[in-house]
Amino acid sequence: MNALWLLMLLGVAAPPAATDIPVSCMYSDILGSWRFFISKAPLGRDSNCSAGPGSETNQEVIRLQKLNIAMDEHGKEGTFTLVYNQGFEVDLAGYKWFAFFPFSESNGTVISYCDKATPGWVHDVLDQQWGCFYGQRIDPPANKTPLVFTHHSSKRVPRQLFKNNPNIVNAINRIQTKWKARQYPEYHDKPLEMLEKRAGGSLSRLLTPPQSAPVTLDVKRLASSLPKTWDWRDVNGMNFVSPIRDQGGCGSCYAFASMAMLESRLRIITNNTQQPILSPQQVVSCSHYSQGCDGGFPYLIAGKYGQDFGMLEEAYCPYKGEDAPCQFQPHARYFTSDYQYVGGFYGACNEALMRLDLINNGPVVVGFQVYDDFMYYSSGVYHHTGLDDVFNPFEQTNHAVLIVGYGHDATSGLDFWTVKNSWGEEWGEDGYFRIRRGNDECAIESIAVTATPIPQLWWKGRGSGTW
Repeated sequence: MNALWLLMLLGVAAPPAATDIPVSCMYSDILGSWRFFISKAPLGRDSNCSAGPGSETNQEVIRLQKLNIAMDEHGKEGTFTLVYNQGFEVDLAGYKWFAFFPFSESNGTVISYCDKATPGWVHDVLDQQWGCFYGQRIDPPANKTPLVFTHHSSKRVPRQLFKNNPNIVNAINRIQTKWKARQYPEYHDKPLEMLEKRAGGSLSRLLTPPQSAPVTLDVKRLASSLPKTWDWRDVNGMNFVSPIRDQGGCGSCYAFASMAMLESRLRIITNNTQQPILSPQQVVSCSHYSQGCDGGFPYLIAGKYGQDFGMLEEAYCPYKGEDAPCQFQPHARYFTSDYQYVGGFYGACNEALMRLDLINNGPVVVGFQVYDDFMYYSSGVYHHTGLDDVFNPFEQTNHAVLIVGYGHDATSGLDFWTVKNSWGEEWGEDGYFRIRRGNDECAIESIAVTATPIPQLWWKGRGSGTW
């Protein structure tokens, strides 16, 4: 059963291999009973399930319930979450299921099919038994509940170039005093597509980002006891954050932010005795869960890919900044033991929970909406000014970055997050930026991801890692 035949079976046109149109599905669209069709023949963990599960399948019925409860037909209970608005993952009865939602496009209108799951992956929690599956929601049936959502794709001029504009810099600095803008000569006359990739990539775009969740009284009480300021770059004189890097013109921020979180947390867990630099190129070239230089999502990389496949160090898969073939030197990998959205599932995150996870576990990876004015950020506490679109037709993207600390800026009077970017040390505040905290600025407090890396075991008295 090939992918095209399967999508025709589901009543969905096969999407192009690369596109700037994301799916947009919400919890209310997917709740109900699903039938999963699973390959009978066992597969290897490196199998690409885009070809479907095969002609012979087993079947499983799983019900997805509020808030994040999954239950099989035998009464066993587990959990599920949306993966941004583009897919879902179910963790139930010792197995994990992950798939994207399909879509079709016609005359500039995109239709998301939130009652179907394209060919995806299923495996046991020990990562030993793998298979492919696809899914169909069966209750309520599609003819009774609207499941098709439409939106219009944006139009742009191909190969349009970015123009540094002193007018927008002057306007930003004139209308507010919280942050400073400046021109970056290196961006001038660069294709907008390249800059959009640096800011997340077209396939990372979120049409309907979630809002920050309400803070419960228990969480508010716990957060009230946290330090007023925190910075993992200086904890009792120790720096637990790996160096700033530059992703170049590849839309690999999701890989850089994911690697940066795991690098920092490995330093914290081992008290800086292990300081690996992990390979974003491995993710760009090898991950079936993302789209290479066209974008991806940290939940699927820092979390799912890290647990399923593990991360190589940079030396064994050096960064090329392009969609290079999946080739690397075999070596020991760093795995993750658990992962989730802060709050437990997609849409449950808020500022207080993020601070708790930051203090207790280490830096957290987040996504946020990038606007035109952010491209001019130089220093201070960023907030969106609204001065965009007029100056450059830059499309909003979902950029992945790493929060390493928080505090209060006496000059501006704003609470802020301290954030590690992947645009090199010359950008912003030595490669970092600060952004307003406490009001979900640019959706930065709505989709934080947390994961726990596993340090490598070491032979006593030897300097090379082994398992």
